[in-house]
Amino acid sequence: MSVADAAPTLDARITDAIAFFNNEIFWAWILIPLLVLVSLYFTIGSGGVQFRMIPEMFRVLGSKPEIAPDGKRAVSSIQAFMISAAARVGTGNIIGVAVAISLGGPGAVFWMWAMALVVGAASFIESTLAQLYKVRDKTGYRGGPSYYMERGLGARWAGVLFSITILATFAMVFNAVQSNTIVGAVGNSVDQVAATPGWVLPVVVGLALVLVTALVIFGGVRRIANTAQALIPSFALVYVLLGLFVMVVNYDQIPGMFALIIQHAFGIREFAAAGLAMVIIQGVRRGMFSNEAGLGSAPVAAASASVSHPVKQGLVQSLGVYFDTLVICSITAFVILLGYQGTLDGTREPDLTQHAMTAVMGPWALHLMTLIIVLVAFTSVLGNYYYGESNLEYLTGSANAMFVYKILFLTATFLGALGSIDLVWTLADTTMGLMALVNLVAITPLAVIAFRLLKDYNEQRRQGIDPVFTRDRMPDLRGVECWEPREEAEPKEKGRVSS
Repeated sequence: MSVADAAPTLDARITDAIAFFNNEIFWAWILIPLLVLVSLYFTIGSGGVQFRMIPEMFRVLGSKPEIAPDGKRAVSSIQAFMISAAARVGTGNIIGVAVAISLGGPGAVFWMWAMALVVGAASFIESTLAQLYKVRDKTGYRGGPSYYMERGLGARWAGVLFSITILATFAMVFNAVQSNTIVGAVGNSVDQVAATPGWVLPVVVGLALVLVTALVIFGGVRRIANTAQALIPSFALVYVLLGLFVMVVNYDQIPGMFALIIQHAFGIREFAAAGLAMVIIQGVRRGMFSNEAGLGSAPVAAASASVSHPVKQGLVQSLGVYFDTLVICSITAFVILLGYQGTLDGTREPDLTQHAMTAVMGPWALHLMTLIIVLVAFTSVLGNYYYGESNLEYLTGSANAMFVYKILFLTATFLGALGSIDLVWTLADTTMGLMALVNLVAITPLAVIAFRLLKDYNEQRRQGIDPVFTRDRMPDLRGVECWEPREEAEPKEKGRVSS
């Protein structure tokens, strides 16, 4: 057997070994039970904040940012939302949902919905804590799990561990997933037009993606935020409209579709040899990949926002979970279940959404879906970069280290375009799970602080005022750098404006 023949076999063996660990041990017996238990604790302790404060989530989106030390406006609440949405609204919503349905059947959709409703509380807790323990930098603020692990728990080692994990997960593995997805989507369109040698497309697309990404990431966090804010609403709206069109055309099949989802969700009928355990694992795992609740990544973006109270950004990020899973992921699921005309055989099929849209709307829809996938994957690349950059700043402030990080990030982007789809997605499941495990263990003891902040917020709202937090309201909290009382903050505000 030649080396060329042996390589795919070795790749498949590695993929199968990692997949066995993910499905049979890590996710089934450790991560999913932990995620459910702590999310229920957060839900009860916060009085169901993710349900009862939905109107408030929309209200605080319009919060105005302050002036940063460099004389420009800091990242606003909605811009921080868009940065996290850039990473959230990506391949997880389109390709990830397709993979969940192809491997776990229609029932996986139900478990994505169920977990989104529960883990919205986890998203609130982690993002509120990220705001409380954020620190200042030249463009405004930065923070995230590493900061609340060090400042809230007094565990610098845990912060270092998390930063290393998120760098490996988002900057390397997840980034490879995005570029791999772009190549696959573009390949589907190109194959309809002309045949190309197998190596040409990945190389060309990979190089083009590296070039465009470099133009953005070398411009700093504001360019990332502005790019995300410009792109996300546009393609999200187009995608939702396409999904609604598919639902209208197939309106008579909608009741049967919901019945199918419920039947398979509870194992009433097995689908493609997937038992109930696999259905749940696929639903929860793809849901976490998509909405990132409890994962610890969205708090990195949440910490960058300039708001008057930590709870405000916690609410905004909880809204992001709903937007991601209950809107965008649901549209994908509906398109596949209503439009796909092939047979789902329990193997990984990332192209279901493109094929389903094409079956309903014609060949032109394939190319439009390619454009949408390219856009959502590209904005995810930008969000992934920012998560890695913020955590590298936590580990070291070295300008040389940051430059090396940019080069490694762009290299991972290119290599992902050349990689195996199965291996890339399987590695993503593992690194994502490890990252979530570290974060969930950290935020569980810190949740009582978030509960206190929520109580303070609601008390101010009952008084009819826009909530403002200063650290003298809870002087017993340690490690809080920002949130000075007004008499301390005013000189700094003046200094920032005049600088």
